[in-house]
Amino acid sequence: MSDLVFGLDTFGDVPVDDTGAPVSHAAAIRQVLDEAVVADQIGVDAIALGEHHRPEYSVSTPETVLAGIATRTERIKLGSGVTVLSSDDPVRVFQRFSTVDALSRGRAEVILGRGSFTESFPLFGYDLNDYDVLFEEKIELFAKLLDEKPVTWSGTTRAPLQDADVYPKTESGRLKTWVGVGGSPQSVVRTARYGFPLMLAIIGGAPTRFAPYIDLYRRAADQFGTTAHPVGMHSPGFIADSDEEAREGFWPGYKVMRDRIGKLRGWPPVRREEFDAEIEHGSLYVGSPETVARKIAAAVGDLGVGRFDLIYTVGPQPVGARMRAVELYGTKVIPMVRDILAG
Repeated sequence: MSDLVFGLDTFGDVPVDDTGAPVSHAAAIRQVLDEAVVADQIGVDAIALGEHHRPEYSVSTPETVLAGIATRTERIKLGSGVTVLSSDDPVRVFQRFSTVDALSRGRAEVILGRGSFTESFPLFGYDLNDYDVLFEEKIELFAKLLDEKPVTWSGTTRAPLQDADVYPKTESGRLKTWVGVGGSPQSVVRTARYGFPLMLAIIGGAPTRFAPYIDLYRRAADQFGTTAHPVGMHSPGFIADSDEEAREGFWPGYKVMRDRIGKLRGWPPVRREEFDAEIEHGSLYVGSPETVARKIAAAVGDLGVGRFDLIYTVGPQPVGARMRAVELYGTKVIPMVRDILAG
């Protein structure tokens, strides 16, 4: 599987410095830039930045940070993971990413999603009661914009367009666009209907439980007469020089973030036993390069996906440990996975 794509994902989690104190949001953004530059140099294929509007995360406008990364890198693909299309304007999303595409000489890609958090809706004046119609209408418009021809469109969530030509155009004539899905069959079918590649957010439980979604995507694409592209998956994890170092280093920050989100969603505090079980049997890719490589290879082989993205930042991890995780992923894990799958 030499054409398998390996990426890194981050929401710009605010890391901690050598004293254990959180760095500023500005420093966190610069840290993401530095990590992307290293990833580009050591052979990672893609980096995706997620949009969030919470204090734990520094990236609220992925395309702005990607534009900075574009001018410092040569080959790595630059995407969002995800862009919350429901609370944004499709025309502006297209314009911003086509601009990143220009700066990166064709390396931009957008991953559209409804978002797993809802802070952007009140922030930008959208009603959560319109959650479904917002995404349905806006993805319809975005699909039309990708043809890079004058667009006529009308709906209930924004002003209509009449023969509207949108600039800048991309040099290739098509902006690579995915849809990120967290487990809704309706979202999988919608992705197939528009002929977009599917990116699965597999953040808990055995990866194989998502096999039916991949099968549904392919069957739906066949029925719609669209293309079933290679499916991508992204999952959280952390890499260090040994299993113990990875687990012990990752656990404190992971628990902070998991419990903070869990409190909002009515989950009990996460226990260490759950964390260890998720590493052993679920969708946490935590350990030494050898351990993580074997786990990624197993998931990729079981699901038959064409891309694996590691969410390498979860919670307030130390700056140095994060950079080391990026280095190990590119220099050790990716080559090992390729060797395992080729064997």
